[in-house]
Amino acid sequence: MSQFPTATHSLQDVTESIIFPPGDIYSDEPPLESDLHREQIDLLIRLIKWWWRDREDFYATDNLTIYFSTAVASTGGIPAQRCLPNQKKSEEFRGPDFFVVLDTERKDRKSWVVWQENGKYPNVIIEMLSDSTASVDKGLKKQIYQNTFRTPDYFWFDPNNLELQGFHIVDGQYQELAPTELGRLWSQQLDLYLGVESGKLRFFTPDGHLVILPEEEANQQLQQINQQLQQTNQQLEQERQRAAILAERLRAAGIDPEQIF
Repeated sequence: MSQFPTATHSLQDVTESIIFPPGDIYSDEPPLESDLHREQIDLLIRLIKWWWRDREDFYATDNLTIYFSTAVASTGGIPAQRCLPNQKKSEEFRGPDFFVVLDTERKDRKSWVVWQENGKYPNVIIEMLSDSTASVDKGLKKQIYQNTFRTPDYFWFDPNNLELQGFHIVDGQYQELAPTELGRLWSQQLDLYLGVESGKLRFFTPDGHLVILPEEEANQQLQQINQQLQQTNQQLEQERQRAAILAERLRAAGIDPEQIF
């Protein structure tokens, strides 16, 4: 008969006696609601990875399963929910639409397995609302992210009606974030604002500048060059018109402009 470890056992002995489930578990999240949802999440991922392109101490991903209970089992890489029909998803694993973990290794993963990641949970979670998920995102998921994950910053956004709301944990409870005059919400964990720009959820720097992608920066530079060319062309046209007026006046005075110019 097996026995529980006694008080004389060391912490190492106790730890070694625990058999943890495998950490190499595949994510098993359903597809996103629509192209609009997928494009919005892809945009956030690209933006944060570009903004932090020189950092190697974070992990950002989307629609990936977070396994957070050692009750999770895996057989041959098959996710736990397929092995344990009676398992409660809310108590064992969840798949946020977008999340960021700080102070961790930047590398590819099949899923986020908490017990294989030094017990780390996401620092920031953003859920994309839809008709079928809004009640869960605002209710059960919010409760799990507050009480179990202890995720400091939680936001939700509706790509259709542009509803944006955010929360930050204070004394163990989510407190709603007050928006700025421009309707932006501050994320302490990202050190960035979240706000709507041209119908999309975007990141803004502490001084209010839009975080942009490299192709957007290239487009801005191209627009500036085109504007400069237009200004130069306008100036040249104005000079041509002034020269034409001066030449006409010289001819009226009986002077050949070609003898002067």
